[in-house]
Parts: sequence; structure tokens; C-alpha cells
Amino acid sequence: MPRIAGLEIETDERIGQGGFLTIRRLMLRNRREDGSRSRLYLCDMLERPMGLDAVVVAIFTRARGPVEVLLRDALRPSLVLGRGGSSPIAVADTRDRLRFPELVAGIIEAEDKGEEGIRHRAALEVAEEAGYQVRAADVVLLGAGSFPVPGMIAERWWLTAVEVAAPDQQPAPQGDGSPMEEGAESRWMPLGQAIAACVSGAIEDAKSELTLRRLKDHLS
Repeated sequence: MPRIAGLEIETDERIGQGGFLTIRRLMLRNRREDGSRSRLYLCDMLERPMGLDAVVVAIFTRARGPVEVLLRDALRPSLVLGRGGSSPIAVADTRDRLRFPELVAGIIEAEDKGEEGIRHRAALEVAEEAGYQVRAADVVLLGAGSFPVPGMIAERWWLTAVEVAAPDQQPAPQGDGSPMEEGAESRWMPLGQAIAACVSGAIEDAKSELTLRRLKDHLS
């Protein structure tokens, strides 16, 4: 079979515009190197109009000895309602995930350009979700970005870390005023324990596990 040289778009429409996510529905054909084409097929993908990429921040401290990381228990309605409750879709488990532990993260916005923009957004998210004031220059990029669900969305995670010297002096988080932020609480956990919690299932967030493991490699 000849290799695929590109894609041809037959139709392109957006469904559900005006919300947090939009479905982009395309009818495509694969164009092969020999000039032949595949049959027409449907391809759905998600778009996030306010910003496609996201930054993940491992806030850590060495002030009390062993490396500790800050976890945030946040509200994730999609896990509560999408894995049981009102969802008709069968899933393997329906455990309570009303409080979902993860690292600080946020959407990269239009003004956040390049590595400087990623660091800038990371610092803003630390203040908004954790309360600590950190300098963008102190934010470390933990390697290349990563695509979490390439078959569904073109979102890229940018994994970062920043150290705080005085973890006990945590101001109240600024928040963004959204009900999605309501009730969020943060707590410190030793880095090794946090990684072990990812393996055991106490922490189930993929972006957090990947960032924690990269932080461990970075510090070693």
C-alpha cells in the first residue's frame, strides 16, 4: 500500500459553537503518494475556542527536607456525570470522583507566545489556583510538550515545574470566579508518594503523573 502523502477535505463544519468545546466534523480522503485516494470517511475532532494548549505546573518545595509537590483536589463534573449518574454509556467503574486530585494547570491564551509565554501562563496559574507568587523566569520547562488524546483533540500539554521556598506561607488563591473552581483545596505530598499514588490509582490524572515523573528525572 502506498504511503499517505496528505489529506483532502471534502466538507468541514463546526457543531455546538458558543460553548467551552466545539465539534469540528470533517469528511476526508487520504491522498496517497501514487496519486490514488481512499474512500470518503468521517473524522470528528474537538476544538477549544478559548485556547487549545494547556500548561501543567508541578509546584514543589525542598524547604522541609524531602521534595514535596502540591496537589489540588478540584471539581470535574465530566467525571461525575460522564461515568455514571446521568450517562447511558457503560464504563468499567463508577467510583466517586467529585474531588479529583491533580496538579495546577490552565489553558494557554492567545498572548502566550513561545517558551516565554508558557512560563508566563504557568506563573499566572500558580497564583490563581495555588496562591503562591512566583516569577515566570523561575518556571522550568520539563522537556517537550505532549499530545494526550491525538485521535480526538490537537491539544498539547506543556509540562513545567517551579519551586517555592516558603510552602507554609500560602496566600489564598486568586481563583477565576468560576463555579468550577469552587471548593478546590490544595495539599502537599512527598514526590515519591505522589508518583506511587498514580500507580495505585489514588491519583488518576495522566498529565499530573507525566509531569511528576519528569520532575523526578529533572531533580535527579
